[in-house]
This record gives sequence, C-alpha cells and structure tokens, in this order.
Amino acid sequence: MKILICSDGTPSAETAIQLGGSLAGPLKAETTLLGIAETAQDQGPLRETLQEQAQSLQGRGVSVDIMVQSGEPVRQITDQTSKAAYDLVVIGARWTGATGHYWRSEKTYEVIKTVQPPVLVAIGERKQLKRFLVCTGGKEFIEPAVQFTGKLAAAVNASVTLLHVMAEPPAMYADLVRLEENVEQLLESKSELGTNLRRQRRELERLGVPADVRLRHGIVIDQVFDEAREGDYDLIVTGTSQARGLLRHYIMGDLTRSILNRASVPVLVARAGAPKPARTLWKAVKGIFSRS
Repeated sequence: MKILICSDGTPSAETAIQLGGSLAGPLKAETTLLGIAETAQDQGPLRETLQEQAQSLQGRGVSVDIMVQSGEPVRQITDQTSKAAYDLVVIGARWTGATGHYWRSEKTYEVIKTVQPPVLVAIGERKQLKRFLVCTGGKEFIEPAVQFTGKLAAAVNASVTLLHVMAEPPAMYADLVRLEENVEQLLESKSELGTNLRRQRRELERLGVPADVRLRHGIVIDQVFDEAREGDYDLIVTGTSQARGLLRHYIMGDLTRSILNRASVPVLVARAGAPKPARTLWKAVKGIFSRS
C-alpha cells in the first residue's frame, strides 16, 4: 500500500498527517509527505515543518519520504499521483462557512474530482478509527469502495456498518417497507438490494472485518447523519464514479458533497466502478418478494 499525505503547513494539514499516520502504521504503507508551498521561497520553512511532523509518524513505525513543491495545490497533487501509483491520498479540509455548495475549501472538492486514488479527508480529530459507516446505495458498482474500506478496516481492527437509505414509499407499499426493515429477511431474498448487500457483507467478513447492515427510510442525507450520530462512527465512507469521456475525472454527487460539508469526522471518498444497466421496476419488485 502506498499513501500520499498532503500538507501546506496549516493546522488542517496537521490533522491530515496524524490521520494518515493512524492508517499507515498498521498498513505498513510506503508513505510520502507532500508539502506544497505558495512560492519557492516558502519551501525551506515548510520542509522544516514537515520534518518535525514526520518524526511523529516515524515514532509509529511509519517510513516517510518528504517532498516539497511550490505552485497550485490541486495541480501539484494531481501531478504527483500521476507519477506514482498511490492507493490513498490524505488531505485536510479547511472550513469556509455554511453557505453555498461548498462549505470547505474548494480545493478539497477539486482534489477529490481530479486525482485517481481514493481520497481521505481529515475532518475533526478522532484519536482512533474503530467504527466505519459505509453509504452503499445498495448497488453493485459501489463494491470496489466496500472492498477498499474492508482492507483499511482489517488493518486497524475496525468494524463496518453498511447503510442503505430508502425513500419513503407511498402507503400502498407498506408491506414492502416492513420487509425491507427486516434486515435478515431482506438479505435472504433474491432482490437486487438484498443480493448486493449480502455480497458486500460477505466480502467484509472474508477480510475478517465485523460487518452489519442498517436500513433506514427518509431523506438520505438526514438519515446518514442520524445514523452517524447515533452510532458514534469514526469514519464515513461515500463514493464517486468516473465520468465518461476522454478526460479522467470523477463525478461527486450531491450526497458526497453534502456529507463533506456537514461531517464532523473523517470522510473517505472511495472510487466506485461503472454502474450497470438499471433493472426494470417489475424485476426489482418481483425480486424482493422472491425468497431464496
């Protein structure tokens, strides 16, 4: 595993370094600490700061390479991730205010949409990572994100909860709601949702990660944070999918952006696979009521 931790010497970057170190040690990851200065003249002081911060990582048994560059941060991070095959990029997230679409520095969102590896955004100051909450969507294309999360969770001995939120259906589908709220019954069904969640839980358990499934109904973002608060999770995992076309970039949906805006714990923005063609409504409903 190779991890890139990005720093500009600010307090939010210090949080990113400590968070990255909490994973790099157990993963025995090759770790690069990338410092990005505004000007070439700032490189010297930034390198001194990074050398001090690297000592704390080395104290955890993390082998650290320090690199210092100057220029536009998103471009520098993108260039570095194109030169070396990193498995994870860790960045800070400066708060800018609860207005508009972006409540944190816009560079945070640009890095997520531009670099190829998953991005771990350091938010809050969690001392340990023991409880992960994965917003699955219940679809197959999220499975690469679940597998990557499982590898991280296995390294730090964390548990994982797979959360799927359904919109409130009309009253005529009350029986369907009751079925969905019975997690084990849903997981035993042949429905697309049940099949995908069952496979995702099985993959986590194969990695030795304790895993359970939670189902909720309502407005997705509200339910995600209700679950995050009630479960006292240390990390929220959400996903992005690669956009179609010649240029490699990722689509960050409204849910991922809202989670980043409102989260008080670290957020892992993992990479999902390509969505498969949607099933027809009839096949989806028929599958839910088919029992294996």
